[in-house]
Amino acid sequence: MLLHALMDALLGAAGLRDIGFYFPPDDGRFKDISSLKLLSRVLEIVSAENYSVGNADMTVIAEAPPLSPHIEAMKSNIASVLAIPRGRVSIKATTTEGLGLCGCGEAVAAQATVLLRSGAGA
Repeated sequence: MLLHALMDALLGAAGLRDIGFYFPPDDGRFKDISSLKLLSRVLEIVSAENYSVGNADMTVIAEAPPLSPHIEAMKSNIASVLAIPRGRVSIKATTTEGLGLCGCGEAVAAQATVLLRSGAGA
């Protein structure tokens, strides 16, 4: 879910369509594919539009499971795919303090914001 939010943020910042357009859920080629592979393909799509990633900021909203033990590895994996320093990737985890579907443990949400650079040497 977090990587899907990131992919949509990258595509949206480049003025492109959402991930469902590029990777339709009913297309068997994408069944069980690694989201990191899809992220790599999204980076190719965004790069073809003459953009590069400046940074990425992501938040997971969930009561459980605790993400803190995994955040550093997640940052490293994402930074590697985006070809940016790990320090330009931020992943935070928060709760809704028991409110709403996320707070009841019935849902998890993710948000992502990215900065794209355009032009030569981007």
